[in-house]
Amino acid sequence: MHVCGPLGSMSTDLWLDFLGIRLDSKKADGIHFVINLVTPDNGEEYVVELSNSTLTNIEGVQANKPDVTVTIDRADLEKTMMGAVSMDEQIKSGKAKLVGDRKPIDQLQSMLIQFDMGFEILPGTGAKDLTPERDPFAQEPMAVGAITD
Repeated sequence: MHVCGPLGSMSTDLWLDFLGIRLDSKKADGIHFVINLVTPDNGEEYVVELSNSTLTNIEGVQANKPDVTVTIDRADLEKTMMGAVSMDEQIKSGKAKLVGDRKPIDQLQSMLIQFDMGFEILPGTGAKDLTPERDPFAQEPMAVGAITD
């Protein structure tokens, strides 16, 4: 039996869906881009599109004319998902390779919100913000680690 984090078993498309949930639609208003995401170590390919203030993804295809193609091993992407290494650090180190315009990556980072963990359940219970600062692409940690056999 070993303890593992939630991200080792989280699929790439689920993580991309979660980014879509965290998208601030007001910040995304009027912005459109297409990103091809490739994780060569496990053979995954995705098209990620921002359109009509909605972030969507499709597995198993690539856009013919994306604004940018991001190639990063899934093992390295997991580090970004966990917030251990930022996407900017992955790009600077060469672990994430970009072909095309980097602008959509920067735009997406600026549009993602962190959920406020200090929301008010009962009157007077949500006085302070309990949400720590995180890398924009980082997945929220689970309250309790998953235990697997």
